[in-house]
Amino acid sequence: MLKDCFENRIYLMFFHFSLMMIIFKKKGIKFDQNDYDSLFFCIENNLRELGFGDIAVNKKMKELNKILYDILLKIEIKNSKKLKFNEEIIFKYFSDLNRSKSTKFNDFKNYFNDFYNFCFELPPDNMVRDTINFRN
Repeated sequence: MLKDCFENRIYLMFFHFSLMMIIFKKKGIKFDQNDYDSLFFCIENNLRELGFGDIAVNKKMKELNKILYDILLKIEIKNSKKLKFNEEIIFKYFSDLNRSKSTKFNDFKNYFNDFYNFCFELPPDNMVRDTINFRN
């Protein structure tokens, strides 16, 4: 569906992570800072394994943090069961989904709507761990 590259993997993680953060907020629960820190720690380690130096890693981490919040702020929840993405944010990060009526685009939206509904039903204490069991 999407090209398998570092950037797409990061963007997909950010979309998933953003949905979990939104669900915590909707349920009135503070998202654990350790989960946030762990995500970025793993990304930083991967950048270093890819050969990025200290300055490049710091610059990339700042850029990735901005991207996460860009995604987070542009996801809309109509009610507790209906997820709505700003199409521009999807096209901005996933150029493979370049047409809003394409099958790939609809599959992408349906997948994330199903993921959101799956996570919303999980107890918040288990959400981060149990999302691994999500099957679409």
